[in-house]
Amino acid sequence: MEKDFRQERSNILKVVMFGPESTGKTTLSKQLAEKYKTVWVPEFARDFLQEKWEKENKICEVSDLIPIAKGQIKLENELAKQANKILFCDTNLLETKVYSEEYYDGYVHDDLEKAALESDYDFYFLTYIDTPWEEDDLRDRPHMRKEMFDAFKNTLDKYNKPYILLKGNKETRLNIAVEKIDDLLKNKK
Repeated sequence: MEKDFRQERSNILKVVMFGPESTGKTTLSKQLAEKYKTVWVPEFARDFLQEKWEKENKICEVSDLIPIAKGQIKLENELAKQANKILFCDTNLLETKVYSEEYYDGYVHDDLEKAALESDYDFYFLTYIDTPWEEDDLRDRPHMRKEMFDAFKNTLDKYNKPYILLKGNKETRLNIAVEKIDDLLKNKK
């Protein structure tokens, strides 16, 4: 696997917001980073695909997945160096793998699959679909939210990733997340 896909190792706690689009991952990432006085990793694909939409009026294509994966891991590696004990990731390569499988009939590029499975995170927050759908240029499956959620949950279960499900309003989700993160930080010492 080429180095462009390799997650750099660090001693910080890495937590991923994981789930389908429009489920509050970005909001939660920002809230948690602010609470713990650290940085968060935005979803590289958002800016990448928004620019593609504005220039070409096209959504994501299979050929975009490798540049997205490389951009995401590069951004994560850069921000991990700035993190204060914990890094919150709005997404990760395992999420990119799920989207690849769901949108492209099970296809996942070998490098993306390998990098997604080798990347290491301490915990996942699986965001449920009980948040209101927010339409934008890139979101395209409001009618398939349950199916997409199931794909994300099944992936965490399949690969035995540690996670809890976050449901409810923003305050409820934040409170549950904070309680879990405090526990993770206490146990990491």
